[in-house]
Amino acid sequence: MIEVVNPTTEEVIGTVRAGTPGDVDTAVTRAAAAFPAWAATAVEERAEVVRRIAEGLTARADELASTMTAEMGTPITFATKVQVPNPVGIANGVADALEAGYFTDEVIGNSLVVREPAGVVAAITPWNFPLQQMVAKVVPALAAGDAVVLKPSELAPLTADLLAEVVAAAGVPHGVFELVHGTGPVVGEALAAHPRVDVVSFTGSTRAGRRVSALAAETVKRVALELGGKSANVVLDDADLGRAVKIGVANAFMNNGQACSAWTRLLVPADRQEEALATAVAAAAKYVPDDPARSGTRLGPAVTAAQRDRVVGYIRRGVEEGARLVHGGVDAPTERGFHVAPTVFGDVTSDMVIAQEEIFGPVLSVLPYTDVDDAVRIANSTIYGLGGAVFSADPERALAVAKRLRTGQVDINGAAFNTSAPFGGYRQSGNGREFGRYGLDEFTEVKSIQR
Repeated sequence: MIEVVNPTTEEVIGTVRAGTPGDVDTAVTRAAAAFPAWAATAVEERAEVVRRIAEGLTARADELASTMTAEMGTPITFATKVQVPNPVGIANGVADALEAGYFTDEVIGNSLVVREPAGVVAAITPWNFPLQQMVAKVVPALAAGDAVVLKPSELAPLTADLLAEVVAAAGVPHGVFELVHGTGPVVGEALAAHPRVDVVSFTGSTRAGRRVSALAAETVKRVALELGGKSANVVLDDADLGRAVKIGVANAFMNNGQACSAWTRLLVPADRQEEALATAVAAAAKYVPDDPARSGTRLGPAVTAAQRDRVVGYIRRGVEEGARLVHGGVDAPTERGFHVAPTVFGDVTSDMVIAQEEIFGPVLSVLPYTDVDDAVRIANSTIYGLGGAVFSADPERALAVAKRLRTGQVDINGAAFNTSAPFGGYRQSGNGREFGRYGLDEFTEVKSIQR
């Protein structure tokens, strides 16, 4: 059995059975058997099922939010406002794409081009946005007519059980959706290597993504990867610095700093770094580590003791490299729970480890730049390319800079997240896209029929 530990209380709050390669084979076999009938269902029927999944998530929003807070430490307010509504929006966006004619045939000369379900999908999901990432894979795959075997993170498995109940209640037939709990090295690897799995959709670390790709390559299956990030928030010299920094701190510390697309690098004009640091420290001071189940808490714990220690190790590394620690540090801010003090570094250079590697905790690095070209160079200097931001008083100037950033998403002046727009990364942040019609592309095949 796998014990589920509340990272705030350090107490066991549940258990799930650790799956085996045999369990994976059974689930994949059932999914493969159920696939033909589900693939043959009308697109309209599948769209209705997706709408019912969205309705089911909405109906159980409070339960889902409290479960995520308990098992992975996301603040309850963030869970209520983001961790549940985003998946609902993603599901409805997929249904919208179906109803807008995603599966409409195309004629090119004497060819009829049709989209068809890809087959059996293995969905391997993380713990930091458990519901969102499960929905981002499971729902478009089901909508496309695929059968799905889900392997959720063993650190946040209880949310997956709730999703399974919602999916069943929405009318998804037996075998079309299968759930196998377990660890990545056992269940995840068995899924990635299984010869009857046609598509693997994985969200997690870049290291684990490379392993998934290698295993999947043995059977030449399609692989979609949403991996790490080291996103830059580029504040131009004409921007409202105070507003940009406050929004940037909120983004960097959201979900306890455990977000792959978080703006963990704040790039500011060199002559305004001290002003930016003062604002960042004032903003960071409002993120007081506390019980995430309390409505006023902004910063909960790291998901595990090991993750806490990893983040603290990066803070130590930043000090050793010569970055200026202006807020926070390595000391434990609470007596119980895997909390990390919200931390801000100044005088960070792009060659430092804390500016290059994904920390996955509440740590913000402030990097001064000389001009726009220097800012773009710094922003593009990592192996990642998932998220990013640009702030400027001139929207067109901001857009010009956004287009120069080698990253999958860029928010201008704090624009809202869009659950129907494509989400994914460049370079070692992965390949493929999620959400809306772009997410459906990952789970369909395109066939040309010449007439």
